[in-house]
Amino acid sequence: MISAQVLSTASLTLGWLGYVPLLVWALSRTRWVELFSDSRRQHLLFGTVFGLFVLWLVRRDFDTGVSYHFIGMTAVTLLLDWPLAVLGGFLAQLGLLALGRQDLAALGVNGLLIIGLPVLVTEVCAILVERAQPRNLFVYIFSGFFAAALSALLCVLAGLGLLWLDGRFAMPEWLSDFIGYLWLIIFPEAFINGTVISALVVFCPEWLETFNRTRYLQAPWNDDERR
Repeated sequence: MISAQVLSTASLTLGWLGYVPLLVWALSRTRWVELFSDSRRQHLLFGTVFGLFVLWLVRRDFDTGVSYHFIGMTAVTLLLDWPLAVLGGFLAQLGLLALGRQDLAALGVNGLLIIGLPVLVTEVCAILVERAQPRNLFVYIFSGFFAAALSALLCVLAGLGLLWLDGRFAMPEWLSDFIGYLWLIIFPEAFINGTVISALVVFCPEWLETFNRTRYLQAPWNDDERR
């Protein structure tokens, strides 16, 4: 998460110009009738928003204006599907804003970095997996691990690139050694999201909107019976 003080006015404006259409698109693609008529989905949404809010509160704020915390959006996207994931992340952002833990001006930039980008990566991975139509549910679980790791990597690189382009952030001298620290960011993010997805697949697969229970949980093929 990036503070508004280290971002240029142009970046803050472009962040809002990109984030607002994303929110509008998510609003238009959300199945509101199904959401309002299904109390289970409502509870999942509210619980997810609270979980993201708590997860994003557990963070390290640096004096330079940059904060580090886990993202968690991969699990949310696979659980709720991307429209509700975007809206749920936005509601969690509003909670941080109410506590003064996020700048209003930087809401758009941070929304694109920690919500839009992970949701996009997870959705692309989910589409690719669905097109392959695997029968092994471990493929679905591994895609959660992979999407979370890739999301964390791209989020860090995009954030650093944005700060570098603005030129208002004093890059540390050890930035050339930063690649060694990426594993300390990528692996925990993948582990947290992958563990959540694994637990949901085992105990509550019906909660996952992107999980094809008919294909993954059907009885294995028996070649003798097919003959």
